[in-house]
Amino acid sequence: MLIFFLLLIFGITIYHLSVHYGKSGRIINKIPGPKNLPIFGSVLGYMVPTDELWIAHRKINAMYYPINKVWLGSTPVISIYHPDDVQILLSSLKHTEKSMLYKFLHPWLGTGLLTSSGIKWQRRRKLLTPAFHFEILRGFIHIFNKQGEILINRLKHQDEAVIQNIVPILTECTLNSILETAMGTSLDEIKTRNLYGSAIREISNNLFFRALRPWLHFDKIFNLTPTGIKQQKLINVLHGFSNQVIQNRKEENERKSKMKDESFLVDAKEQQRIKSECKKALLDILINAAKKNPDVDDTAIREEVDTFVFEGHDTTAMGACFTILLLAEHKEIQEIAREEVCQIFKESCGKIEMKEINRFSYLDRCIKEALRLFPGVPGIARVLHEDLQLKNYLAPAGTNIHLHIFDLHRDENFWPNPLVYEPNRFLPENIQSRHSFSYIPFSAGPRNCIGQKFAMMEIKILVANLLYNFDMETLDSFQNVKLHQDIIIRPGQPIRVKFIKRDVPIF
Repeated sequence: MLIFFLLLIFGITIYHLSVHYGKSGRIINKIPGPKNLPIFGSVLGYMVPTDELWIAHRKINAMYYPINKVWLGSTPVISIYHPDDVQILLSSLKHTEKSMLYKFLHPWLGTGLLTSSGIKWQRRRKLLTPAFHFEILRGFIHIFNKQGEILINRLKHQDEAVIQNIVPILTECTLNSILETAMGTSLDEIKTRNLYGSAIREISNNLFFRALRPWLHFDKIFNLTPTGIKQQKLINVLHGFSNQVIQNRKEENERKSKMKDESFLVDAKEQQRIKSECKKALLDILINAAKKNPDVDDTAIREEVDTFVFEGHDTTAMGACFTILLLAEHKEIQEIAREEVCQIFKESCGKIEMKEINRFSYLDRCIKEALRLFPGVPGIARVLHEDLQLKNYLAPAGTNIHLHIFDLHRDENFWPNPLVYEPNRFLPENIQSRHSFSYIPFSAGPRNCIGQKFAMMEIKILVANLLYNFDMETLDSFQNVKLHQDIIIRPGQPIRVKFIKRDVPIF
C-alpha cells in the first residue's frame, strides 16, 4: 500500500512538472498571475461561494491588467480584457471552439448552437439564421407589445407601490416572449413552467462548482457525487420542459396544416389569417429540417430549444432589469427618455411598430449604456487548437482563454469615468472615436449573438411601455448591487424599483 501511494505521488509530481514546466507551461508562465501551489495551481483561491468568486475575478483582473493566467490544477486559463487582445481572438476564424467550461453544459444543452464547433456549428448557424430575418422579427412585435401590456397591467394592479424584486416578473415576461415567438407556444401550456427558472439557476451554480474542482471534471466521478445526482434531476426538469415545447408545436403545426388544406372552404379574409398564422418560427425550421436532414433528429431539435429558450429569455430579462434600475436611479436621464417615448407614442397613437422602434434613438443609447455596465453575458471562453499571438504574449495551443466582457466594458482607458451612467457615450461621434472591440455585449466576430436584434427590440418595447406608464424610483444604487458568478449576469439580491402610475392618454 505504501509503495502504491509513493508511486502515485511520484507519478503526479512528474505529470505536474511536465505540464507546468514543459514547453507550453513555460510560455504560459511568462504571463503574470497569482502564485501557484504544487498540483493544485491557483484553484484553492477560487473555491468560494459564487458572489465571492465574482469579486475574486474582479480583483485579479484589476491587479494584473491587461492579461493574467491561472492554473486550475493542470489546466491553464488565460484571462483577457483588453480590446486589442479581444480583437485578435474574436476576429479569428481558427479559434471559434468554446472552452472546457462549456463541456459541462453538454448534459443539458448538448452540442447546440452555443456549445457546438466546427462543421456542426456552421451548419446550425446557417440553418437558424433565417429565423432572425428582419421580416420575421417584424412579425414578433405584436407579441412583444402584448407581453409589455401584460407586464404593465400586472404592475398597475399591485397592492404595494414597491416591487420587492423586478427580476422574477421580467424573467416571466421574456420567457413568455421567447416561447410565443421562436417556439410558437405559450408558457401557460407547459406543466413544468414553475420549476424551469429555479432549475436553470441551480444548474448554472453547479457548472462553476464543478469547473473549479479539477477532480470533478471526470464524468464518472462527478455523476456519483451529490451535486452530480442533483444535476441529473435538474436536467430531467429542463428536458421535460423543452420536450413539452416541441410536442406542443408539432401538434399546433398539424392543426394548422389541416386548416390550410381545408382553406378552400373559407373566404379570402380567413385564408389570409390562416396564412399569417403559418409563418415559420425557429422551432418550425428545426421540425421541418428534421424531415429532410438526417443530421437534425429529435435530440438536435431539443438541443436548440434548450439553448434558445435559456439564452433568449434570461439575457434579455437581465438587460431590461438593469436598464430599468439605472433609469430609476438617474431621474434626469429617465425624463429625457420618457419625453422621447411620449412624443413618439403621441404621433403613433400608442402603437409600437418597426418605425417607432427605430425612432427610439435616446432610449437605444440608454439600453446600450446599461449593457455596457451590465452585459447580459459577462464573459465567454474559447480553447485554442493553434498557438495565438496576442498583443504582448503568446498563448499556446491547448490553452483556455476567458474573455471578461464585464471588465472590458469598464476599462477606464477606453471609458472615462466608467462607473458613470452616460447614454451619450453612444452618440455616433463618440462611437467612431473608440476601439471597435471595446464594446461587445453580444460578442463579436463569426460567433456573435444570432439573436441580438431580437433582444434589443424586446428590451426597447418593454422599457418604452414602462416609461410611458410609470415614474420609476429605485431603493438601491446600481453600484451596490452584488453580482454572482454565472453564465448570465445575475444579481445576488432583490432589485427593488418603485413604479408610480402616471396619468396618460388612452389611445
